[in-house]
Amino acid sequence: MNALFNNYSRRPISLVEGKGTIVKDSNGKSYLDFTSGIAVLCLGHSHPLLVKALQEQSEKIWHTSNLFDSPSQVKLAETLVKDQHLSHAFFCNSGAEANEAAIKMARKHTGKNHIITFENSFHGRTFGAMSATGQEKIHKGFGPLVDKFTYLPFNDVESLKQSIDDSVAAIMLEVVQGEGGVNPISEDFAAAIHEICSNNDILLIIDEVQTGIGRTGTRFAFEQTELKPDLVTMAKGLGGGFPIAGVLGTSELYDTFSPGSHGTTYGGNPLGVAVSQTVLDIVFEDSFLEEINEKANYLVNKLKETLPEEQFTVRGKGLLIGIDCGNIEVAPYIGEFEDNGLLLCGAGPNVLRLLPPLNVSYEEIDQAVDILKNVLVKQVNVQI
Repeated sequence: MNALFNNYSRRPISLVEGKGTIVKDSNGKSYLDFTSGIAVLCLGHSHPLLVKALQEQSEKIWHTSNLFDSPSQVKLAETLVKDQHLSHAFFCNSGAEANEAAIKMARKHTGKNHIITFENSFHGRTFGAMSATGQEKIHKGFGPLVDKFTYLPFNDVESLKQSIDDSVAAIMLEVVQGEGGVNPISEDFAAAIHEICSNNDILLIIDEVQTGIGRTGTRFAFEQTELKPDLVTMAKGLGGGFPIAGVLGTSELYDTFSPGSHGTTYGGNPLGVAVSQTVLDIVFEDSFLEEINEKANYLVNKLKETLPEEQFTVRGKGLLIGIDCGNIEVAPYIGEFEDNGLLLCGAGPNVLRLLPPLNVSYEEIDQAVDILKNVLVKQVNVQI
């Protein structure tokens, strides 16, 4: 027992140094980091341009209240909405905080309270975001939640159609459910949501906290669908490791978030904005996004060639990849991967989640696949 609360099941290694995809622990052992801080370190550890941006900004000014004008925030917002139907941004500190803001905005704009979300979704752990999350294990023990959330089966068109009425303010979803098992949206479901929102004056909130900023091979995952969100939330990769989050919205919502309707002390602080601008200048380049897709295809093909399809299902988008291990619980094997020099995380009880930095090398992909193969052969007794 130490002076920290016990709300995390911490692994017994302490990471003290990192460069790119490689991290070292306090004993000097090296690992391939295929967690990226759970999709945060989109450019890996200690990227030199991010370090430079942070150092340079730290010598100017660390914090200024949002009472004052911020040209750097304006530039960052313009970068995020360029060539989008979205037009405005609000910056905050975390994915949960971004989702709280989007929920508030949807309720205030529509004058309605009912929001539809989906089973196995994850939107955060504050009360509003937790209430939007369609997982009982996240709710357990906290008493009454924020009401007026309905949880429907993901990718079930008929269930969605039957739940639409005049009370619905918004539909809120992840294009790929990350924590819930790396479950991509189907084309039919995306088409149904688009039609329902367009024909019923219902707002669409897309949670891109894990899928945004190039993770799926496009700037945002919704760009690979026909979905046209009114609100998009983002965090994780937005700062490449520095805490920053935000909400993008359409021009129709501009007057809804009027002065005094919402705020944040640290959101959009100069340090976070400087790092985030540097991240976007790199990741949003077409050539960089093309390279993400090439590496993702390479990794998926290697996994499918290595892991027998009767036991394992590989799914996801871009470099958000899940390995569904069927009825095998993956938690007991996470430590075995660590012993072999690969850091992974789960996505539900039976899915391994791979989240390498977007600039991972092909050699590192090969090394990771070899470790996956060796551990699964040994622990699961699968003949490969």
